[in-house]
Amino acid sequence: MRQNADQITVFKARTILTMDPNRPEATHVAVKNGHILAVGGADCADQWGTVTHDERFADQVLMPGLIEGHAHMMAGIIWNFFYAGFHDRMDPKGKWWKGKPDLATVVADLKDIEKTLPEGAPLVGWGLDPIFFTGERLSKKHLDAISTTRPVVIMYANFHLMGVNSKALEMVGYDRHTNAEGVVKGADGTPTGELQEMAAMFPLMRRCGIDFRQMTKTEDAIRTYAEVCRRTGVTTATDLYAQLEDEDVARLLKVTSEKSFPIRLVPALGVAGTNPAESAELALRYKAKSTERLRLGSVKLMTDGSIQGWTARVKWPGYVGGQPNGIWNMSPEEIHAMVDAMQAAGVQMNIHTNGDEASAVTLEAIARAARRHPWRDARHILQHAQMMGVDQFERCRDLGVCVNIFSNHIWYYGDQHAALTIGDDRAQRMDALRSALDSGVHATIHSDAPVTPLNPLFTAWCAVNRQTMSGRTLGDAQRVSVMEALHAITLGAAYTMHMDSEIGSIETGKRADFAVLGDNPLAVDPTALKDIPVLGTILGGEVHLA
Repeated sequence: MRQNADQITVFKARTILTMDPNRPEATHVAVKNGHILAVGGADCADQWGTVTHDERFADQVLMPGLIEGHAHMMAGIIWNFFYAGFHDRMDPKGKWWKGKPDLATVVADLKDIEKTLPEGAPLVGWGLDPIFFTGERLSKKHLDAISTTRPVVIMYANFHLMGVNSKALEMVGYDRHTNAEGVVKGADGTPTGELQEMAAMFPLMRRCGIDFRQMTKTEDAIRTYAEVCRRTGVTTATDLYAQLEDEDVARLLKVTSEKSFPIRLVPALGVAGTNPAESAELALRYKAKSTERLRLGSVKLMTDGSIQGWTARVKWPGYVGGQPNGIWNMSPEEIHAMVDAMQAAGVQMNIHTNGDEASAVTLEAIARAARRHPWRDARHILQHAQMMGVDQFERCRDLGVCVNIFSNHIWYYGDQHAALTIGDDRAQRMDALRSALDSGVHATIHSDAPVTPLNPLFTAWCAVNRQTMSGRTLGDAQRVSVMEALHAITLGAAYTMHMDSEIGSIETGKRADFAVLGDNPLAVDPTALKDIPVLGTILGGEVHLA
C-alpha cells in the first residue's frame, strides 16, 4: 500500500509495543507522510482529519522496527561462495545449508565443488569454525588434497583468519623466508597455510583476485542485504567497515532511494591503515550526502582480532591454552592517532574491541582525545566489547562512550570460550550487558552478520537467556530482562547511531518504522523469544510483507 502525501492511515494491531514509557502499549498507530501522527486507540487521529483504517495486522503485534547495529553488507552476497561452517544456516533465499561436522566433511565437499569450477578460478569458502573440530587444525596439507593447481582459500567464520593451499601461498610469495605477523609457520619453518588478521590475509586475497568487500558494492548486493534484514524485522542496519569511494556512495544513494528498498542503511567508513586527517575529511564529506534512508559520516576502526581465533588482545592471564597474546590490526600508537583525528574533526567512531587489553587502550585513546578536543555528544561506540568489566564500563559512562555487545557469542561460542580460550571464570562475565546497563552505559547488541546470522530477536534471546549450545546458562548474573533486550535492539541501538530522535520507539513525530510479529515478546516465555515469527516490516509507512 502506497500512501499519498496527505493520507492518514491508522494501523490496528492486537498489541503495539511502543518502547515509549509514556504509553508502553497501544492498539492503533496513525501514519502520515511516513511519520507517526498519533498513537492510542481507534480514534487516535480523528482530530487530524479524515483517516483510513488498515486492519490487516489486527491479529499481529507491532513494535518499533528492529535495528542491527553491527553487521556487514556481505551477509547476503557471501553466499555466492561455498559455505563451510559448523552450524546449519539459512541463505538469503530461505534455503537451509547443512553444517559441516568435521574437517573431513569440509574437504570432501570442497573436492566436489572444485570439479565444477573453470580452470584457474580460485575455490573460495567461508564460515569455517575449527574451534569445534577435534584433531588436526586445517592446513595447506588438507587444501592441497583438493587442488594444487588453483588457489583454495577458506575464510574462517570470524573473518579474522583463513586457511589456504600451497598454490595460494606461492601466488602471494609467502614462504620460509617470510617474516610477517599472522603468517603462521610449522615446525619445519614453512607456512602452514593459516593466515591470521588483515595484514597477512589482504595481500593474498588481492593476489588471488578475492575481495569480499568489493562484492558488496553492486546493486544486487545492496538489495540482497536489505532482504536479509527485512525477513528478520530489521528496518535499520549498519554496514560496519564500508570501503567507500564516490561512485560507491552514488550507487548507495540510487538503490536506497528506490521506493521498494525496505531499510535505512548506515554504513561506517573503514579507516584502518589510512591517513587519519584525510579519512576524517572524507567521512564528513560523505555525511553531507546523507538522506533519510542512507546515513553516512561515521567510521570504523579495527584494533585487535578474534577471541575464538586467539588473535584478540587480552590482559593477564591470557589464553588458557598458553597461546601468545593476539594481534594488533592497528598498533596502539595508530589507534591514538586515528582517535585523536576523528575526535578533533567531530566524526563518530565505531571501534572494534574484542579483548580487554584492546578496550583499555581504546578507552585511554578516547580519554586523551576528549581532553584535547572536547565533544559532549560524540557517542563513540566500542563494538563487541566482549571482555569488558565494570571498571571499563564505568569509564565508558564517564566518557559518554556507548557499547555494542556481541550477545550471540554466548550461544555460538560460550562453551568453547569456557573450555578453550579464556576459561570458565571470565567466560561467565563475557558480553556483560547487565554490567553495562547497571553502570549507566548506553548499550545495544548485535549479530556481526555474517559471522553469526542476522536476527535481532535471536540476539535478544541470547542476552536474556545466556544459553550455550550445550544447554548451560553461562553467567546468570549477566542476564537481562526481555524489555531490556528489546530496548537494546530498538531505542538503545538508535541512540548509538544518533538516530533516537527519529527511530527506535513508536511515538508521535518519529518515522513510521515497525516490525510485524506473530506474537508479543513480552507475553511469551523468555526461552521462546527467538521463535517469534516475523511477518513483515513497515518502513516510513510502506508495508513490506515477509
